[in-house]
Amino acid sequence: MDFNSGGGGGGGGELHNNQFYQCEENKPLLGEMSEGNNNTKLGAGPCKRSLHHCSSSGMRYKLLHEGDIQVCVVKHPRTFLSKILTSKFLRRWEPHHLTLTDSSLTSATMNLHLRCQTQGLRAKSDGSSVSSVKTSRARSKCTAVSLPSAIIGPKSCSDANVWEINCGRLISSCFLSPLQPTGYMETSLSYSSIEDLQLLSWDNAPKYCVQLSFPGGTVLLQAANSYLRDQWFHSLQWKKKIYKYRKVLNNPSRWDVVLKEIRSLVDMALTSPLQDESIHQAPLHIISTLLAENSNLNTQDHENIIVAIAPLLENNHPPPDLCEFFCKHCRERPRSMVVIEVFTPVVQRILKHNMDFGKCPRLRLFTQEYILALNELNAGMEVVKKFVHSMHGPTGQCPHPRVLPNLVAVCLAAIYSCYEEFINSRDNSPSLKEIRNGCQQQNDRKPPIPLRLLRPEPHTPPPTTLLPLSANPSPPQPPPPGPPNPSIPISSPTPSLPLSPPPSVVNSSEILVELERNNNSANARRKGGPSGGDSEPNLIDCLLVSPAVNTLSIQLPAQADRVLGCFALILKMLSDYDDWRPALASLLQPIPFPKEALAHAKFTKELKYVIQRFAEDPRQEVHSCLLSVRSGKDGWFQLYSPGGVACDDDGELFASMVHILMGSCYKTKKFLLSLAENKLGPCMLLALRGNQTMVEILCLMLEYNIIENKDTQLQIISTLESTQVGLRMYEQLCDRQRELKELQRKGGPTRLTLPSKSTDADLARLLSSGSFGNLENLSLAFTNVTSACAEQLIKLPSLKQLNLWSTQFGDAGLRLLSEHLACLQVLNLCETPVTDAGLLALSSMKSLCSLNMNSTKLTADTYEDLKAKLPNLKDVDV
Repeated sequence: MDFNSGGGGGGGGELHNNQFYQCEENKPLLGEMSEGNNNTKLGAGPCKRSLHHCSSSGMRYKLLHEGDIQVCVVKHPRTFLSKILTSKFLRRWEPHHLTLTDSSLTSATMNLHLRCQTQGLRAKSDGSSVSSVKTSRARSKCTAVSLPSAIIGPKSCSDANVWEINCGRLISSCFLSPLQPTGYMETSLSYSSIEDLQLLSWDNAPKYCVQLSFPGGTVLLQAANSYLRDQWFHSLQWKKKIYKYRKVLNNPSRWDVVLKEIRSLVDMALTSPLQDESIHQAPLHIISTLLAENSNLNTQDHENIIVAIAPLLENNHPPPDLCEFFCKHCRERPRSMVVIEVFTPVVQRILKHNMDFGKCPRLRLFTQEYILALNELNAGMEVVKKFVHSMHGPTGQCPHPRVLPNLVAVCLAAIYSCYEEFINSRDNSPSLKEIRNGCQQQNDRKPPIPLRLLRPEPHTPPPTTLLPLSANPSPPQPPPPGPPNPSIPISSPTPSLPLSPPPSVVNSSEILVELERNNNSANARRKGGPSGGDSEPNLIDCLLVSPAVNTLSIQLPAQADRVLGCFALILKMLSDYDDWRPALASLLQPIPFPKEALAHAKFTKELKYVIQRFAEDPRQEVHSCLLSVRSGKDGWFQLYSPGGVACDDDGELFASMVHILMGSCYKTKKFLLSLAENKLGPCMLLALRGNQTMVEILCLMLEYNIIENKDTQLQIISTLESTQVGLRMYEQLCDRQRELKELQRKGGPTRLTLPSKSTDADLARLLSSGSFGNLENLSLAFTNVTSACAEQLIKLPSLKQLNLWSTQFGDAGLRLLSEHLACLQVLNLCETPVTDAGLLALSSMKSLCSLNMNSTKLTADTYEDLKAKLPNLKDVDV
């Protein structure tokens, strides 16, 4: 049925539609449904129009996109016969599956015409039958054909050829006509052709109907109940209004009218009884499309539109185009009150509820521009601090777990953008391995070379120069007679760059890095493997500078420098919150910054405060993040240690990091081996200056026989004896060593059992009263000893069997035992408070053959791991 044509001629429908569109332009989009226009006749019998007031009913509905409903179309009566045919007693209803598209109301009920044009295969003669069926999904009438029994299948092998030919003829002669709507809804009902939308209730036979008036007639939709009727009514009304707003705001002519329409659109979305995500998102998308197509708006229009759509943003994220509009406003008018009053709750909602900035990067960019706009205010960073504090909340625990990851993501992206020009300029730079090998293969690279490293040689009587790294190398030039120790820049062979005035200057076209080789670290790296290997050098190795050389300085533009200072300060503020510090340390542990930022003195100096906060935190989950995330990679510990690119002090931060890590690290020997291999020189230097932590480190290296070279041992002893603290600790170490040797020399009992309820003090007093160098079996079962007694147990070098049944011996004691009692064979931990964290340390005790972990907090994964790592373990009780 054609809904656009009236009861008369064919051209009247188009004229009526144009008149209606003009009428709708002048008609307010919001307001109560008009009670006029009651002259429409629907046949015999009176009807009542029930007006719907969504604000008073309080009902909420979900937006319909499709559904099943009864449809009846009544044309305006023209003659006496048509009046009789359209009366309610002769009215015909059709079931339809209607779809509410963006522009029209369409039926999905189709007629499927299956035609058979067979030659010689007749339905009657072959026994086939044609029947009409109705599909359950689309509620559509279809025509189906059942195949004759003669061609269902071959009755014998001889009939196979005949069966195949008949099937081919039947299938080739059948074809499907295009799917088309049927009945009343043969043509779609456009929302622009709907003149009126009303709710109807009949007196004689109550039916839940919705009336849609179109030119020349009326469409009645009958639902099963009143709730479903109201749902259809509000959904149709919403679709009709949104369609009209989309057309009105598509080609705006006057912005004062556009602003009025935007306010009406926002009010409609806020007062709609429909509850659906698209109810608020659809107006935002319409407005964002409008702003994207009209970018030449003045500032006042910007603010008026932002204020108008502010209520929609309270519970919804702005779409991408709208984020671009907001970013532009933050950049152009950072001091506008709109930024504080409108954007603040929007950004707060983004930080609290956003789950992944990777899926919506413009939200992150908008948050970044908003923070920069706050920084441009008179109070500057004080406003930013108040904003960060408001995101955390007044309590000690932030109630929103997504705030910190989102803030860190914004800070990382902003800091990366500061160095983006330098990062993009290193596309054709030499690889890190070429840099480390002196960039000898020069002809294989493409010019220009944006990343260059200066490697000044050690001072020798004849000054040395470096080979150029340019694409067209030239022979090395002799140094000019002017300043001493000149070097030729790697970028060009002609000009000379003296090493005397540090720091070096880096811009977008070249990066100059000054390196001074540290003898100890260089020798350690030479021992680790031959130069020119296949493995890429670490970032710290490439940017290694000694404390004697000033840190690399990068010249950033003024705007980038302000951005860097703002977001580096935010990272410092985040590290001040105790509840945020563990998660912040975990997020920063992989060093998620470009190497240009790590080579920038200002950035590493600002970030040093954050690393200090990590080093001062007693929680292991915080300060353990100072180490690298996995073996073979550098961490913050290497970066801020003496010789690291970020170290700008005499090792105070390095000493504090070593102190906190030694206090909680259960792999003490492994950590000491790492220090001895890479940082022995800085440790000896700090110990020579009286640093107590480094003195303890050197004493532990001697006690655990970490240093094998005799000359190095004598140098460490000389370093310890040069200070009073070191001399005292070294004498205590010698006394302990003499006591151990004396115990082993004197011998003593091989078996010992402590009385029940003995304490750690009792055990210490007993072991210090006699000789127990030959003690092999010790039972502390049912005593009150704790992990503190491990300090006494490790003094028993011959101990092979240890019974800790029903004691308070915990994880800390197990970690200490696993490092010193390598010969232990039998261990009973039944009914002790040990957990997986301590039991995993037993994997280094390869001599264990019997282990009792009954009534402990052992898990299946730890049990399997211990069985795999302890090959001699035969007797296990869990």
